[in-house]
Amino acid sequence: MFETQTYTTFNKLDHTPISISAQKLLQKLLKENPRLKEILLTHYTLADVRNAIREWALEYMESHPAAWSFYKNETKGRSAMEKLSWQDYGAIRIMDYLDHAGIQIEDLNLRGKKAVSEPFKMLWLAACEGLGGAQTNFFRDMIHLFRQFSGKFQRQAPDKEQVLTWMKRHHAGLDSEIIEIRKKNKARIIEALARKIDAGELKSPKYTFPRGISWEEKIETMYRWWEEHVFHLRFAVRSPELLNELMGNSLDTETMEVLQRAKSRGIPFFINPYYLSLLNVDVPEFARGADLAIRYYILYSKQLVEEFGHIVAWEKEDIVEPGKPNAAGWILPTRHNVHRRYPEVAILIPDTMGRACAGLCASCQRMYDFQRGHLNFDLEKLKPKESWDLKLQQIMKYWEEDSRLRDVLITGGDALMNSDSSLEKILNAVYEMALRKKEANLLRKDGGKYAEILRVRLGTRLPVYLPQRITTKLADILSSFKEKASAIGIKEFVVQTHFQSPMEITPESRQGIERLRNAGWMVANQLVFTAPSSRRGHTARLRKELNDIGVLPYYTFSVKGYMENSSKFATNARASQEQMEEKVIGIIPQQYLSEVKDFPLTAEQMTEHINKLREKADIPFLATDRNVLNLPGVGKSMSYRVIGITRNGRRILEFDHDHTRSHSPIIEKLGKFVIAESKPIYTYLQQLEEMGEDRKEYESIWGYSIGETEPRPAIYEYPAFDFKLTDEITNFGGELGV
Repeated sequence: MFETQTYTTFNKLDHTPISISAQKLLQKLLKENPRLKEILLTHYTLADVRNAIREWALEYMESHPAAWSFYKNETKGRSAMEKLSWQDYGAIRIMDYLDHAGIQIEDLNLRGKKAVSEPFKMLWLAACEGLGGAQTNFFRDMIHLFRQFSGKFQRQAPDKEQVLTWMKRHHAGLDSEIIEIRKKNKARIIEALARKIDAGELKSPKYTFPRGISWEEKIETMYRWWEEHVFHLRFAVRSPELLNELMGNSLDTETMEVLQRAKSRGIPFFINPYYLSLLNVDVPEFARGADLAIRYYILYSKQLVEEFGHIVAWEKEDIVEPGKPNAAGWILPTRHNVHRRYPEVAILIPDTMGRACAGLCASCQRMYDFQRGHLNFDLEKLKPKESWDLKLQQIMKYWEEDSRLRDVLITGGDALMNSDSSLEKILNAVYEMALRKKEANLLRKDGGKYAEILRVRLGTRLPVYLPQRITTKLADILSSFKEKASAIGIKEFVVQTHFQSPMEITPESRQGIERLRNAGWMVANQLVFTAPSSRRGHTARLRKELNDIGVLPYYTFSVKGYMENSSKFATNARASQEQMEEKVIGIIPQQYLSEVKDFPLTAEQMTEHINKLREKADIPFLATDRNVLNLPGVGKSMSYRVIGITRNGRRILEFDHDHTRSHSPIIEKLGKFVIAESKPIYTYLQQLEEMGEDRKEYESIWGYSIGETEPRPAIYEYPAFDFKLTDEITNFGGELGV
């Protein structure tokens, strides 16, 4: 939340001269906008400057009622936003800048310092005195704003053929040339590990070479071990030195220095050999840069290293005090095992190896917990204790007596990091709870019944990180659970995974996905929209490749967190641009939406369902995901307005919650959520250029300053009950949650 304090007096930064390069950009802005120049140079008070700019914007609004109505929040939602013109966006942003002039927010990118938005004060001081401290990225953003407002720049949306061309730039892990490169990577890693095992540098009772066998036989043994997921966990890379060695000593000095500082700061390393084999080392020209999205997940940034120790928790709902509501108002049964925001959904985080992952993502939202030592990769210590059985019973009792819960998500960590026996125990507990809940409803009258369990989900990245974990035995456990759970009314069984790049879709991961689907579980993907995955066409290609193996896109998440994730962060404007200009070619026509709704009921045939629909609708992929940011307390949303901008050009966004779905009863009291982005748009574009992108292809990004959350696809809506629920809301703490 923000405090609305207006600064009409001069502060220290107001007396700071702007740079020569900033002066040049200011002069360009004034030359392109004579009326703005006249306002800034002929008015003697800041109030007069603001009033004159407001009058200018209102002149536009008077002849554009759709913009005026949207600005005043008289019309809302997706359909209203889509009626706005490109100039409307600019006019609304100018009005929002004026309405929020002088606001200060706690900027957690700057360790809690205050960020102030005073764009027109900074322009006035710069034009009149050459002061104000505004930096070049601020002026770049303002130049594009006034080009948009004046109509000098109009968005030219790419057509389908252009998007398809962008998609073809990106390679996939099932391309034959990429498969051959990965074979070489695998051989290099196997030989390096074999030498260390043979020399006794790496030890494991389970993985020891028999005496007297030849080197060739040792390599053959290593190839057999490679198929076992436990092997990859045992020999996961835990140091920068081993990482570099397994990558053929290809990491540059600067990268190694960052990784070594990360280790000294206590940031854990855990990269399993399989996933490491997806990184390119010595590749042909055509594949250079193809693994960037993966590389960003493995290699830590300077910002993460510098911020570690100062990272602030993003998920406020995770802060739990016994007997007190969390940030969304829910009272939870234990302190560290249940995460809850929405009435229908609860997340289970077990006290097992399910608290760990098969690798550490550099942009992990749980880095705050790694910083505190609550999460680690000490797999032996994560084996379940007797106390876990009691906690599990307590949690199931809590869910059994919940009037709204219908969706259980088992995650962590990672649900499939649980051993087969641990996972089976959890699933059986969920089954027994669901059965008791159903039986209890027989004694309740219509209008007084509790929600029954309709959906069970597993949150896991192992189909990507370590597909060897998806064994036939695991598939049998999942299949058996589905069979008996279906008999008591549970209708949907979903594995939510996280493919970041089409390069992660390999023959091994394809086989793992096939086993999950054959067990009757639908597989849906949640992408984190990092800087390299945000390149033109990359996410669209990922959707297409996922569809090819029977996976449906579910969410495209903007990166969470503050300065520690700034190198990974793609601005929310880019998320909106991708949604409006690239994902649009996969939108399912209205006449086919009813077909999609029943896909989860026959997950075994998902690939056939997807292929038939793509052919009928003549679309390259099914755009069943929503672009969102996961906001503390408020939930998943892409409903925002840019209401301010800092001196260095970082935009300030005000988010509202997603009004299309149910929320905690206190959602209106939570208010709107305001964040300052961790980097300016121009800095993001420079980063893309370093990746080989053409900045001109992203020109319209500057104009995306408004977002509205997309409708929730019918495929992800809950099946309807054939009875009426009670109005009672249990496990809710009311006012204390505010």
